[in-house]
Amino acid sequence: MRAADGSASDADYGEFGPGYRTHRRPEPEFASAISAALGDAQTVVNVGAGAGSYEPPDRDVTAVEPSAALRAERPAALAEAIDATAEELPFADDTFGAAMATFAVHQWRHLELGLAQLRRVTRGPVVILTCDPAMLHRFWLTEYAPEVVDAEARRYPAIDRIRAALGGTTEVHGLPIPLRCVDGFNEAYYGRPEMLLDPDARRANSAWGLVGADVHMRFVVSLTRDLADGTWDDAHRALRKASHFDGSLVLVVSRPHGLEQ
Repeated sequence: MRAADGSASDADYGEFGPGYRTHRRPEPEFASAISAALGDAQTVVNVGAGAGSYEPPDRDVTAVEPSAALRAERPAALAEAIDATAEELPFADDTFGAAMATFAVHQWRHLELGLAQLRRVTRGPVVILTCDPAMLHRFWLTEYAPEVVDAEARRYPAIDRIRAALGGTTEVHGLPIPLRCVDGFNEAYYGRPEMLLDPDARRANSAWGLVGADVHMRFVVSLTRDLADGTWDDAHRALRKASHFDGSLVLVVSRPHGLEQ
């Protein structure tokens, strides 16, 4: 069953999608890593494409996005996204040179089926930008809103499960998060805690929509207090100057047997 706006996820992007692009811009360091992983493929399918972040401008990209709200957020310079889900890709076998999915696989209703479809329509590498749920609790947010971190951990599939579903030769690379990361997922604010006091910044992270208003209120009250009296900085001051944070972000790169680099 799809959400009200057509998305096949546990979050209704008709509610959370507007303004998403303002806070969730492509981080250049991540974009560079994705581009390298795509290799020399000139045709790429981006599944769960959202507002188009990380679509490489120098390649022929076909975007797939089931959420009407997120399709509407796509810049005019990008091609319109196809209304379809990962589990039912409307393409022939081996259509594309590579496939990508960024911050998307945790939204799919049937992970293995979706990944099998990516492999079916792709001749070369399948590149997945996701979070390792085993690493999410390293982030300080768990001290203030454990319900949000727990919700994320329940949604993100284990990396070994992704490996098994993709088959072929699979590599997993940790992606350190830069201090001024412009892709505003929760961990992007590891050294800028004040940013998460902005309700629009939280709204751009769908996990916040899975918890009640009481969690938002408690988070804002407690973090505001701890920033004002120095409690947060006493515990986490080093993060304000850390150039990168080794959080939960990973890049999973799977290549068919015979195409290993």
